[in-house]
Amino acid sequence: MPIQFTTDGSPAYRRLALWQDIVCDVFVGLDCKSDLGSAFRGSVTQASLGKAVCSEVRSDRQHVFRTPSRIARSDQDFVLIALGHRGDGGVVQDGRETVIHPGEFALYDTTRPYELKFNDPFAQTIFKVPREMLQRRLGGTERLTALSFGTEALERLAYDFIFRLCQSADRLASDNAAALSEQAVDLLAMVLSERLGKTTLPSSTHRSALIYRLKAHVRAHLADPDLSLSETAAALGMSPRYVNDLLADEETSFQRYVLAERLAQCRRDLASPVLAHRHISEIAFAWGFNDLSHFGRVFREHFGMSPRDFRHSQLRH
Repeated sequence: MPIQFTTDGSPAYRRLALWQDIVCDVFVGLDCKSDLGSAFRGSVTQASLGKAVCSEVRSDRQHVFRTPSRIARSDQDFVLIALGHRGDGGVVQDGRETVIHPGEFALYDTTRPYELKFNDPFAQTIFKVPREMLQRRLGGTERLTALSFGTEALERLAYDFIFRLCQSADRLASDNAAALSEQAVDLLAMVLSERLGKTTLPSSTHRSALIYRLKAHVRAHLADPDLSLSETAAALGMSPRYVNDLLADEETSFQRYVLAERLAQCRRDLASPVLAHRHISEIAFAWGFNDLSHFGRVFREHFGMSPRDFRHSQLRH
């Protein structure tokens, strides 16, 4: 993520005060306390993702407060999803308290007071979402704050998707970033709805989650030349017709989507100086093509030149 705020390089006596300024600016108006004084260290790295913002926070132990007076002076209206990946972090809001362990996440709402407690050094990814993005999918979040998620299969899927998406946020084209942030919130809404015990989801949310599962399966098996519509449908518990119906929402089909993904991976590898020693056929076969002449033909149709000419044009630069 490109934007970074850090206490490193600052005089020791200024670090904690600087951290107070950093956190207030980056997040939503907070008060921070730590008993470490001049020994305190912390950093925040940040990138936009459509309407959402991804941040990675690394810090020594501290206690963070979102107070009524801070809320009164702010027009910030976000839900923050904190994903733990080093150390533990406590969250207190709406009369509940939980601990976020690595591999788990919890959420808190900036429109109401909360506390964050860190007794040891920690690292968390924060997915900051405008509250209306969740509200239009789910309604209010008051019953969901300061609860831990991450033990159930769907919760782990949401954690992995949001975490990896935030790691890639600064490398995504703006239109892709916006679309993927909506899919992340769809998946998050599905998890939260399940915790609330709701039996139905808006059809758009449900379909988005199914499309995500479908694409994840295809990408995981892209190198398999026998990847097929019928096998994929069976693995996901869908009919082949329904798989194509889902992809029709994005104006494609199973075969066209698989081909486009394989070509994209081949194009990336052909442009990489690190892989310049690999034969074009090796790259094509590694991504599921089993006919070199077919690969050359469809590559030219999609990118306007042969794989060999494309590689030469990229490696010259």
